[in-house]
Amino acid sequence: MSLPEVVSRDEWLAARKELLAKEKQFTRERDALNADRRRLPMVEIDKDYVFEGPEGKVGLLDLFEGRRQLVVYHFMWLDDGDIGCPSCSAFVDQIGHLGHLNARDTGSNHSTCTA
Repeated sequence: MSLPEVVSRDEWLAARKELLAKEKQFTRERDALNADRRRLPMVEIDKDYVFEGPEGKVGLLDLFEGRRQLVVYHFMWLDDGDIGCPSCSAFVDQIGHLGHLNARDTGSNHSTCTA
């Protein structure tokens, strides 16, 4: 691996300002994309899903204790052992205690597969 070119402070500052302009444009585009994602239409769940739980058959609302919002995360595992994907692990760690989600009328569930 070769190191970057060594330049004067003025040359570095000019290059840094050019990169900063690109970073700001990228941020604006990412923010616009995220806003588009939030405006996506929703699909009403009208199918009567039935699940087998510890207490027998339950519906979707019963499965998540009647909460109106649901978070489903697909957590992946590494092929070479019983080790979670580092990115998935970091994401789940950031959720914290499920009580925080539950306090906002949000239930959670997860599915797993091998990456």
